[in-house]
Amino acid sequence: MAMSTALWSFALVVGLLTLTPGLDTAVILRTAALGRRTRAWGVVLGVQTGTLVWGALTSLGVTALLTASQLAYEILRWAGAAYLLWMAVRMVRDTFRGRGEAPEEAAGGGEADTFSGGWRQGTLTNLLNPKVGVFYVAVLPQFIPAEARHFTTGLLLTGVHIVLGTIWSTVLIASATALGTWLRRPRSRRILDRVTGTVIGAFAVRLAVSD
Repeated sequence: MAMSTALWSFALVVGLLTLTPGLDTAVILRTAALGRRTRAWGVVLGVQTGTLVWGALTSLGVTALLTASQLAYEILRWAGAAYLLWMAVRMVRDTFRGRGEAPEEAAGGGEADTFSGGWRQGTLTNLLNPKVGVFYVAVLPQFIPAEARHFTTGLLLTGVHIVLGTIWSTVLIASATALGTWLRRPRSRRILDRVTGTVIGAFAVRLAVSD
């Protein structure tokens, strides 16, 4: 397989994956919709940081441990499920606590609009999802030409995924910002957080019960 063919083929696969609604999409949309643009961009960078880590570890062969060791996968799976469930419960719980608060404090207003806070959230959300690691183990090596350097080419392909993910995240943030005035009303914010919290909780349950 030629390098150009590998790049375009991998771009098509991860492009379709990026467009598929998932956990990262839900977190980015919710954060941007609540007017926390700085935090939203932090989430985006955190998600892409996680993607880079997964790509680098896969290129080094480290993530093969996830498929070779049931214990390693189970530890990461339960840690990820616990983190997502905690995030979901806190999100929904805060919508009830915020009924009597000022609009800017209601519906999860406890989250500061900081880049570092968003980066931590995005990074943890991505790294604690073992299915991202398994995806890279299963897919990335197939697009590395036999004559190419494994680590360098793996990072190059991962970079393609990061670029596409960042472009799509930009579209998500712009779309959410356009509806920001309506979504930042107290009632709308409570509905948004309850829906997003439910979606994240469903991801947590799915991760916990999946093999």
